[in-house]
Amino acid sequence: MTSRTRTLARSAAVLLALTALAALTACTSGTAATKDTSVAASSTTLRAAAGKFGLKVGVAVNTDRLDDPAYAQLTGDEFSTVTPENAMKWGLVEPTEGTYDWTAADKLVAFAQAHGQLVRGHNLVWYQQLPTWLTDAAPKMSAAQLSAILKAHITAEVTHFKGEIWQWDVVNEAFDDNGELRNDIWLEKLGPGYIADAFRWAHEADPAAKLFLNDYGIEDAGIKASAEYAFVQDLKSQGVPIDGVGFETHLDATYAAPDLETQLAKFAGLGLDVAVTEADVRDQLPVSKADVATQSDIFAQTMQACVDVPQCISYTVWDLDDKDSWIPQTFSGEGAATLYDDSLKPKPQFTAVQKVLVKAEKSAPQRSK
Repeated sequence: MTSRTRTLARSAAVLLALTALAALTACTSGTAATKDTSVAASSTTLRAAAGKFGLKVGVAVNTDRLDDPAYAQLTGDEFSTVTPENAMKWGLVEPTEGTYDWTAADKLVAFAQAHGQLVRGHNLVWYQQLPTWLTDAAPKMSAAQLSAILKAHITAEVTHFKGEIWQWDVVNEAFDDNGELRNDIWLEKLGPGYIADAFRWAHEADPAAKLFLNDYGIEDAGIKASAEYAFVQDLKSQGVPIDGVGFETHLDATYAAPDLETQLAKFAGLGLDVAVTEADVRDQLPVSKADVATQSDIFAQTMQACVDVPQCISYTVWDLDDKDSWIPQTFSGEGAATLYDDSLKPKPQFTAVQKVLVKAEKSAPQRSK
């Protein structure tokens, strides 16, 4: 059986399961089908409004919750791209060296195909969520050994999903806040050249996928953004196959919104695509009406920045609802960072983003295909 045949078979099997689940839900008397419909915010979805000028609007997906019909329906109806929150990270796909588990990631890819969505692959190289077999052995490895393992991982994952991933976050959070390359196992053992190698290996495995360098804290001018810009400029000068830069855009409503448009345009000026890849806006809990208004305004500003830069090809919110958000577990006492509440009801933040897109339908610059 060829790789493509296996892919089609895998997608068909998962799609069949999803279709059966949807049919069962629709036949349940009264409650479930009606409840699912009620989570739609309005007749104008984000994907429809943004699609008028070629922008993709996405969401990070908890694959476990795709078994919840309401969660699945909202994810499928409202967004044109999906990003696996965790399902494609190294620690999950290769928990034992040489033994791969693609189950959750395949499930998301099949879901996306069933709903006419594109997939952002996240991520191939990161300093976190690595398998313990690797972190335990890496300190004793030679540079050649670790490089071979990294190449094997990138090649295996990109090959498995060849033709099914629109954008890959090839290297994630490579820079520290001080503007220096992060001193992780990759830099320590392999030197800064590991980043260029990762892009070359990913391109070899799937020449059609768009390859991104993804990071936080580059949404505003500063030492980190300047360092990353210079680094990307150097990658381009070397002919490294980098297609874009991802701006995570995890923001705090207690601070002013960043000058995101300027930064997006600056990196786009290098001949690259840019994308908002992990947008959320947190605040202290409980949030007041004034807090919500501020969060809504920041969401609107970041979406407007993406709309106004033609090379900004996608805008992804990180997590569908507050129930799934990573913020409360990471920032004590903070939360309410997404577009939907714990009951999958749209918040004012959703409406703010929606209004930007609807207003832009006829005037925004078209995105390239």
